[in-house]
Amino acid sequence: MFAALTGLGLSTAAGLNAYIPLMVVGLLARFTDAVRLPDGYAWLTNGWVLAIVAMLLAAEFVLDKVPVVDHVNDMIQTAVRPAAGGVVFSATAAAAKLDNSAWMAEHPAVGWVLGIVVALIVHLVKASARPVVNTATVGAGAPVVSTIEDASSLGMSLIAVFLPALVVVALALLGFVAWRLVRRIRRHRQARRARAAAAPPDRRNEPW
Repeated sequence: MFAALTGLGLSTAAGLNAYIPLMVVGLLARFTDAVRLPDGYAWLTNGWVLAIVAMLLAAEFVLDKVPVVDHVNDMIQTAVRPAAGGVVFSATAAAAKLDNSAWMAEHPAVGWVLGIVVALIVHLVKASARPVVNTATVGAGAPVVSTIEDASSLGMSLIAVFLPALVVVALALLGFVAWRLVRRIRRHRQARRARAAAAPPDRRNEPW
C-alpha cells in the first residue's frame, strides 16, 4: 500500500514538473537507502542521466516562468509529464516487489497506467489554468504560480518518499486547489462570452 501511495505522490509531482520527481528518485536511490530500485530502473541513478535531467529541469524552471512561452512549454510537456509519471510510479511499484508485494508483482502494468493517468490529469489542470492566470494578471502571475508549482512538486516528491501516509492529505489539498481553479476558469470563460455577446456588432470580431 505504501508503495502505491509513494508512486501516486510522485506521479502527481510529475504532472506539475516532470523532472523534479525524477531527480528526487534518482538522487535518493544513488546516494541513500531511502529509495531502492530494481535493476530495470538502475538507469535512473546513472550520472549522465541525472546530469541531463538536471539540465532539462533548469530549462523548465526558466521557460515555465515566462508568459506565452509557458503555454508553448506546457504543450510540449503534454507528452513528457505523463511519461515521467509512468516512470516514477512504475519504478516505485517495481521496488515494492523487493518488499514481497504480490499484487504489484502480478500487475506490473498498473504502475505505468496509473502514473501516466495521474500525471496527465494534473498536467491538464495546470496547463488550463496558466493562460487564465496570465490573462488575469497581465503575465505578472506566471513566475509566482510557476514557483508555487515547482515547490509543490518538490514537496510532494519528498512526502511521497519519506511520509507516504500523508500523500492522501496532500492530494486532497491539491484536489481542492484544482477544483477552485476549474471553477475560476469556467467563470472566466463565461465572463468573456458575456462580454463578447454584449459588445456592439461592429466590435464583436475585434481581438480581446
